Amino acid sequence: MKITVIGTGYVGLVSGACLAEVGNDVLCLDVDPAKIRILKEGGIPIYEPGLQEMVRRNVAAGRLHFTTDVERAAHFGIIQFIAVGTPPGEDGSADMKYVTAAARNVGKYMRDYKVIVDKSTVPVGTADAVRAAVADELKKRGAEHAGLPFSVVSNPEFLKEGAAIEDFMKPDRIVVGCDDETAESYMRSLYAPFQRNHDRLIVMNIRSAELTKYAANAMLATRISFMNELANLAERLGADIEQVRKGIGSDPRIGYDFLYSGAGYGGSCFPKDVKALIKTAAVDAGITLKVLNAVEAANDAQKHVLGAKIKAHFGNDLAGRHFALWGLAFKANTDDMREATSVEVIKDLLVAGATVTAYDPVAMAEARHYFPGEARLRYADNQVAALAGADALVVVTEWKEFRSPDFAAIKARLKTPLIFDGRNLYEPAEMQRLGITYRGIGR
Repeated sequence: MKITVIGTGYVGLVSGACLAEVGNDVLCLDVDPAKIRILKEGGIPIYEPGLQEMVRRNVAAGRLHFTTDVERAAHFGIIQFIAVGTPPGEDGSADMKYVTAAARNVGKYMRDYKVIVDKSTVPVGTADAVRAAVADELKKRGAEHAGLPFSVVSNPEFLKEGAAIEDFMKPDRIVVGCDDETAESYMRSLYAPFQRNHDRLIVMNIRSAELTKYAANAMLATRISFMNELANLAERLGADIEQVRKGIGSDPRIGYDFLYSGAGYGGSCFPKDVKALIKTAAVDAGITLKVLNAVEAANDAQKHVLGAKIKAHFGNDLAGRHFALWGLAFKANTDDMREATSVEVIKDLLVAGATVTAYDPVAMAEARHYFPGEARLRYADNQVAALAGADALVVVTEWKEFRSPDFAAIKARLKTPLIFDGRNLYEPAEMQRLGITYRGIGR
């Protein structure tokens, strides 16, 4: 099947590569010439395990192509995926200008039937706006084009950064919102290779599909903030949140997934989608989502818990203090630092007068964009080098290589054997046995 993917960001590039992997002929469009040049030269503009190899393999096989030619892209695929960014506006709502522009380009150049698929995370009602934009462009082209048939589908993505290829190739569900049988038939054919052992396609009306994506991310964010608030309580009461987690996670109605406490969630999805859903409810429905407002407030506060713990130990004035920081990305297996907790932790330390040496396996180049020219923030070549002369180690991201470090090396290089663990990677009893002062979250 011929498929066009509009946008080569995280969602578009992963989707395009995975669709090509099962034999489709995929053309990825982006208006950024630099990004397309990188892709044509065999590079990728993001970090995602396994993605570069998949892109190169399918380019070599002639199934995956890249272009900046909008007209060619509109002609190419019978299915047109819109996978452009929907960044938050100043008021927290999703900015839809890129989605609308993509839809208009399809309408401007299409010559036959198209299934136009909203893959981006979009507010409820976006499909109506896409349909109107396409129809308007067709009308502008004259009577001979005004009647060209097309369908609009909502097909939200549920990709976890760091595991996106696995999520796409072996999905636990495929949500499709559509209102006509022709579009549904195309979507079933498209996704048949990804669900050979049993049907994972869930077909619903378009607005329900649009809301499902926001609802899923909002629920996961709620679990995280709930556990973070419980962790802060456990610490005050002398309980251990890890033991509490095991106790409540054993209930099958609750389960263990996304039940970990830590230093706050970040990334491109949860913060943006919680804000957008709050805004949609207030503006479009006149409803205040009290739970999600609390989730957002709790998470904003949680990102400063590590800084508060450090100042509680050393005092509010950190002038002359130096800290090693492990982990800059918002989560492991990505270089994404959007809304990352590390940014807030570093800011808290710098404002209090401290200096920091940071290490992350893949995100240090990205970090330099967040702290341009900051002389008090240095970067180490490896995690051990980051420790030299530091008053304490601060762990912010749960990279696998941080889970079982050389604790003897940590003790030898730090001025004092002290760890602030924002992801509860280590066991307090073991740290005590090793002679390391340990400050976790809710431990």
